[in-house]
Amino acid sequence: MATQLHPRDLNSVDLRDHELYLNRELSLLAFQRRVLEEAEDEKNPPLERLKFLAILGSNLDEFFMVRVAGLVAQMDSGAVDTGLDGMSPRAQLVAIRRDVTRLVKEAHHCLQAILTELREHGIWIHDYAELNHSQLGIVAKYFAETIFPVLTPLAFDPGRPFPHISNLSLNLAVLIRDRENNEHFARIKVPDSLPQLVPLQPAVAGKTGKPRPKRTDMIWLEQVVAAHLESLFPGMEVLEAHPFHVTRDADIAIKELEAEDLLETIEEGVRQRRFGSVVRLMVTQEMPPHILEILMSNLEVEPGEVYRVKGPLSFKRLMDAAQLDRPELKDPAFVPALPAALVESSGDDDIFALIRRQNIVLHHPFDSFQPVIEFLQKAARDPGTLAIKACLYRVGRNSKIVEALLDAIEEDKQVAALVELKARFDEESNIEWARAMERSGVHVVYGLVGLKIHCKIALVVRREGGRMARYVHLSTGNYNAITAHLYTDIGMFTCDGQIADDVTNLFNYLTGYSAKSDYKKLLVAPLNLRARFQAMIEREIEHARAGNG
Repeated sequence: MATQLHPRDLNSVDLRDHELYLNRELSLLAFQRRVLEEAEDEKNPPLERLKFLAILGSNLDEFFMVRVAGLVAQMDSGAVDTGLDGMSPRAQLVAIRRDVTRLVKEAHHCLQAILTELREHGIWIHDYAELNHSQLGIVAKYFAETIFPVLTPLAFDPGRPFPHISNLSLNLAVLIRDRENNEHFARIKVPDSLPQLVPLQPAVAGKTGKPRPKRTDMIWLEQVVAAHLESLFPGMEVLEAHPFHVTRDADIAIKELEAEDLLETIEEGVRQRRFGSVVRLMVTQEMPPHILEILMSNLEVEPGEVYRVKGPLSFKRLMDAAQLDRPELKDPAFVPALPAALVESSGDDDIFALIRRQNIVLHHPFDSFQPVIEFLQKAARDPGTLAIKACLYRVGRNSKIVEALLDAIEEDKQVAALVELKARFDEESNIEWARAMERSGVHVVYGLVGLKIHCKIALVVRREGGRMARYVHLSTGNYNAITAHLYTDIGMFTCDGQIADDVTNLFNYLTGYSAKSDYKKLLVAPLNLRARFQAMIEREIEHARAGNG
């Protein structure tokens, strides 16, 4: 834990002391523990608790794909340097394994408590051995009609190499014996295109004639596959089958200075992501050593990268159950509000008139994201609009923001969009939108060499009477209507002249060759933000030394 300092101690402290600093990776794991605490909190409804476990699983996946993968790459390159916290890459990996093992163990314990509570409300996630005769028939029919056609067993022998195991995939390692008593290994990928929890028939009325409470019965997809392996290997004896889950290095290394076309470079990087080295192999506690050895040898996994867990190998898949239509087992639906400046306005006022009257601050998700969408939709349709410019980092699927920009092109507006292709794990979505906008005539820029553009900003230029007017939306959050309902961000509408000047110059910097570095209101990295922040920090240090803290 980092040492706490009083302002009086600032003159005597050694800023090279490792105790003053938190390790970045362990700090992020500490945040994941906060997510787990929400799942453990019995005051939260059970499906909300299950949702937090699913979020924890997704977060840990990304942690290994990016943070752990980066440390492994440092190890492979022979790096031994330590950061300000004094931890080498190897020391960090050891500490991460310790913390992750403890975290996952506690998460599985939490899951059992949640599943027990869900049973009290008629929601059951069964093990295959628990199914009754009727349910077994339902599962057999579902396997034959829905699962079997999409399965592809892949053999491993001298004539067939070890199959590629895709990133984040759940698989079955199967050992079979042929009629000559020879044993063989095969791999089956559990299809992620199907529901991960197979629904079972609801319970029928009891002996008294009174209907039982509505029940939801489910079973994990991999258990259904494992129970019907004879269909995939006819004439063979299935000896054993064990699930395993693989996480690969998914951080894209972009050699931008050597790239002639950034779009093509990112596309190739996304394709190569599926072939990154394995950084985590998750197996059940029941997997025997001889099966594990086959996996470790062929996946080139070290013992420290193997995690044995009890229960489901991927918490992320719990989201299927968390999304069940049982509102009484979830938090009440939250309806975002409109800021007072929008609610109290005259019905005849449009969004531009309201912004001319005053700056409007939006605090998401408590305030609705709809005004942001309407701002661009109004600009796209309005005859007075001449140009729209926007920085897009993560917009998501079915984006109304992008649709508004495309509508603006149809209305003969000039539209420019900076689409950040390096938005991690949204690269494919952003590439699709970038191509769609280019085809429609939008001026698309793909970011700057050596930088990742994180600013979220939109500029609308209108002719109003005999003058030109500029309207700006600034935000800490993405132009994504879905995440705007989940993440806490601040946004602002303004037509302040100095801010509009800054934003105009900023777009010229992003889309052209502007070398302007002096901004009136905005702090822009890497131009003036660091220096201004440092000056403000030093100012506060002087206040503290003077006893004005």
